[in-house]
Amino acid sequence: MKALHRALADAARTLAPGSDTARLDAELLMAEALGIERDRLLLDPPDRPVPERFWSMVERRRGGEPVAYITGRRAFWNVELHVGPGVLIPRPDSETLIAAALEHFEGRAPPRRILDLGTGPGTLLLAALDLWPEATGLGVDASRRALSYAAANARRLRLDERTEWRLGDWAVGIQECFDLILCNPPYVATEAALGPGVAEHEPAEALFAGPQGLDDYRRIAPQIGRLLCPGGLAAIEIGADQGGSAAAIFRAEGLEPALAHDLNDRPRALLIQVNHN
Repeated sequence: MKALHRALADAARTLAPGSDTARLDAELLMAEALGIERDRLLLDPPDRPVPERFWSMVERRRGGEPVAYITGRRAFWNVELHVGPGVLIPRPDSETLIAAALEHFEGRAPPRRILDLGTGPGTLLLAALDLWPEATGLGVDASRRALSYAAANARRLRLDERTEWRLGDWAVGIQECFDLILCNPPYVATEAALGPGVAEHEPAEALFAGPQGLDDYRRIAPQIGRLLCPGGLAAIEIGADQGGSAAAIFRAEGLEPALAHDLNDRPRALLIQVNHN
């Protein structure tokens, strides 16, 4: 156990210059190298030698590769998702959308039909389907690789019979209405600086959306009104500085978005409801 503790301390020092979460990174990599969960590593560490592959993983992280790509997995809300190069890594900020949906449907009939636009590895849709076991969902993405991860995650979570995955251009060609629409589109301005390793490793098409980061909202906004069932909710992720600019795009389509804030009290999602007359 002392060897593990020393290795974790050494790895954290190695990673500190390039990571704000160096100790956490080291713990996640050690748990993966040992084949155990991080909780067990912290609460009941095994009395075993440090695996050699731990140090190769630390070197990959020191080079900027995201921890999720090194371990091949990332926890999100109540599910664990497999991820890899070419697929956007789920972020805690996106959990704001799930929290908003839970609040919206509290005391109401639960959603029966859920749409996830830009689903990536199935992040939002699979978390929502796990919460509402009677619901079914459609996940759409422009990336075949992302959809292959989404389908594999659905099978592993035993949600595949309740999911459909579609290669598509946002909502083009979709005719039905949905009780819950979830969407985490690209919203980073083309010239914006990102954290270490993000632009170098994650897919640009899932990050960047034009000079102001608003291009995809302009594509999505005209579709929301016709896709959302009465009493339903659309939760659309935004950048922390886009509460006004992104909302204006949806207002131009006759919608009235409200703002949801993340755990750091930053604007993080537009919440939209519609009344069909």
